Amino acid sequence: MKKPLSITAAALCVAMLQLPSIQVEASHKLGYGQGTAVDSNNCPTGALDFNSQYGKYDAYATTQDKNRIILTFDQGYENGFTAPILDTLKEKNVKAIFFLTGDYAKKEDVLVKRMIDEGHILGNHGMTHASLPELNPDELSEEVMSLHEFVMEKYGYEMQYLRPPCGEYSEDMLMQCQKLGYKTLMWSFAYVDWETDSQPDKTLALEKMSSSAHGGAIYLLHSVSSTNAAVLGEAIDNLRSQGFIL
Repeated sequence: MKKPLSITAAALCVAMLQLPSIQVEASHKLGYGQGTAVDSNNCPTGALDFNSQYGKYDAYATTQDKNRIILTFDQGYENGFTAPILDTLKEKNVKAIFFLTGDYAKKEDVLVKRMIDEGHILGNHGMTHASLPELNPDELSEEVMSLHEFVMEKYGYEMQYLRPPCGEYSEDMLMQCQKLGYKTLMWSFAYVDWETDSQPDKTLALEKMSSSAHGGAIYLLHSVSSTNAAVLGEAIDNLRSQGFIL
């Protein structure tokens, strides 16, 4: 993703946050969403269903560690907020996963090196941010592994986690990514934070991040968000005050 999402693409991603997965043929493209229904532990049932259905392909929307919350950031393009986010993570002693596109990995070497040096995990978000389930097997392998090899050569870092752009996937895609040596990570919390011209209210965003906490959570955040940069430290404090490890 070299530029902010278009209105149409953004609307599609909003819908994906709200709709749980359904069972269809293995090659059919699906849009992941954790949904709004939660279980007694406040975990979205859509995320649990995804784990149950696709865990056999090393594809997950939550983790088994019910004491921990994992923060992840999608890095499509730089908007000036990644360094402050890294500052906060360092101050709070939190390690996150940063999912890089090829454009980001090529252009933002100072920030990527800092992520590695400060102990964060780099993830694969596709060389060109393509819709992975729309690619044939050779194209998918090229989209994933060309970035894998670039990051290995440039940074000496071997990635092992993948997040398909916009949460678009198919069963065949998940299976092929597993064969490429990747674990696919979706999420169990996300909100509309990527629209740079229409950023969420900081107070409401902080309340949403805090009230959505659940064991094994994978939080999807975007580093282009000024709101995320502003409230991240307090959000971490709030999650820890509920007894979670980050």
